[in-house]
Amino acid sequence: MKKLFFLLVWIPFVVNAQSLQPKWATQPVLKTPESVLYDAKTQQVFVSNINGNPSVKDGNGFISLLSPDGKIIKLHWATGLNAPKGSAVYGGYLYVSDIDRVARINLKQPDKMLFFPAPGAKFLNDVVADDKGNIYITDTQNGALYKLEKGYAKIWIQSPLLAGANGLAMENGKILLGAKDHLVQIDPETKSVKILVDNPGSIDGLIPLGDQKYLVSDWAGKIQIISPGKNPVVVSNTTKEKINAADMGYIPGENLVLIPTFFNNRVVAKELIMH
Repeated sequence: MKKLFFLLVWIPFVVNAQSLQPKWATQPVLKTPESVLYDAKTQQVFVSNINGNPSVKDGNGFISLLSPDGKIIKLHWATGLNAPKGSAVYGGYLYVSDIDRVARINLKQPDKMLFFPAPGAKFLNDVVADDKGNIYITDTQNGALYKLEKGYAKIWIQSPLLAGANGLAMENGKILLGAKDHLVQIDPETKSVKILVDNPGSIDGLIPLGDQKYLVSDWAGKIQIISPGKNPVVVSNTTKEKINAADMGYIPGENLVLIPTFFNNRVVAKELIMH
């Protein structure tokens, strides 16, 4: 009996050693939210709303402003976009991909917006800024990584290793990129591309957790932790419920993952529990 009792207590602990626990959710008033970004400096949350077809230039797209606890401060904080997706903050501006251009939005005056064209781009997706202010953008259909330079977003790297290029992040000065079949690391100095994790599945959202662990979402609804040489650990999966998990945001101090649910029209916050 003692041995049986031990097993009954111990097994749930192992199963729940790494998980995502719901904390809050917005009302379903967003419009096809594709990407969430938490800015630690301003303590604000920016949500990219496609509000239509992800590939159509219809002018319906907009950015919403949220508080870190899920309150919608302003639903239509910045408007006039087509199909906004990934975003990054640097130097008082929010940079947002918008199909074949990059929008630069003044954080204090969001009506002041500039657009930088991306010649040849087909489906600009995620965005990341390094600590020097370099802005990088993936083009999923071109399998390329663009870089914003001198008023244009230009192809910086194009490679078979970047096929399906989507999620972006920075880690220790290196660029992390989720491609179709792997997570890669790119050296900004040499442009060398190194595969970190092979066959992790589709990567939309990408959050480095440290110690070679990465939280990734696959858009359909599955969120997992991947690491080099290890099997993925699924921490949440709402695929059957048809609740998507697109380009996630993260509040490090609270271990809070911010999940845009796309067709479900909400942002859902879940606490990452790791033992």
